[in-house]
Amino acid sequence: MAQSSVTIFGLMDAGVTYVSNSGGHSNTLFDDGNFYPNLLGFRGREDLGAGTRAVFELVSQYSLANGSTIPGAGAIFNRTAMVGLESDRLGKLTLGTQYDFMTSELLEYDSAYYIGGFYDFRQGPFAALGVPNNPTGSWDFDRVGGSSRVASSVKYKSVDYDGLTFGAMYGFGNVAGSFSANNTVSAGMQYVTGSFGIAAAYTEVKYAQLDNGHDGIRNWGIGTRYDFGKVLVNLLYTNTRNTLTGGQVSAYQAGVNWHFEPAWSIGANYQFMKGNAQLSDNKAHEVTATLMYSLSKRTSVYAEGIYQHAIGGNGPVGAWINGLFVPSSSPNQMLGRVGIATMF
Repeated sequence: MAQSSVTIFGLMDAGVTYVSNSGGHSNTLFDDGNFYPNLLGFRGREDLGAGTRAVFELVSQYSLANGSTIPGAGAIFNRTAMVGLESDRLGKLTLGTQYDFMTSELLEYDSAYYIGGFYDFRQGPFAALGVPNNPTGSWDFDRVGGSSRVASSVKYKSVDYDGLTFGAMYGFGNVAGSFSANNTVSAGMQYVTGSFGIAAAYTEVKYAQLDNGHDGIRNWGIGTRYDFGKVLVNLLYTNTRNTLTGGQVSAYQAGVNWHFEPAWSIGANYQFMKGNAQLSDNKAHEVTATLMYSLSKRTSVYAEGIYQHAIGGNGPVGAWINGLFVPSSSPNQMLGRVGIATMF
């Protein structure tokens, strides 16, 4: 039925990971979907004339280990499911389940995007942040890693005005008698000129578990990057706050990725995460490094290492690298991984 185009696309990643301390024990495991999430998607567009197109996107996430959908059985198209209109003059309007602007604007300004994958996004000794529906309470707490999407949402993204783009999103809470309960509000903007880019985003998600849907988790962030050709550098700051408890984490990141040969690259970043008094003034330092060899434009093999050191404001706390379900029993946690990633 497609008059213009339908594209099938996907990402795959698998490897072996060693964790130095997971609840007091070391662990070596097969895992997948970390450097890239394992995705299978369908994207389409139909030309309606006069520079206007109908667009859609359906994306599923799955496990290579057993072929199951993620996050659970029957979760087909859980990643994104949206339809809308796109105009050369007016921009793009989409409706459905989709990413908020913390992901869509800031992901490419996060060095985890091209260095460490999901293990390199933010998590630490901050379980008391208490993000609802979150595996650990603070997994990818600033939402930049895309582990959370916004259901029942309407999103607008402008056309490019000489490098400047902007947009806004509203997610409906679908609560009878209250328009604002359980809702989501998000906005973002980006400016790119030549090798320089800067972006900012804001998202507030309200949850039924927090004051019956009248409080939630508020995020904002700003990122910048500069591409020197063989070397890409970035800076990123995010702020995450539980509006009910007042718990807050500030995260600072600086990263660099060097393509020292056409097929070889090495990248590293440093992150500092700081919780406030409501989170016991806990802090974490994290360093990540990745060596990657590109077998082709689509497929790469890589080795990465991550070290996190946690500091407890009220006594010892366990380090907790993002993507791991169990924290370290000590202030230190190390992770080493070798893997292969491909896209189509």
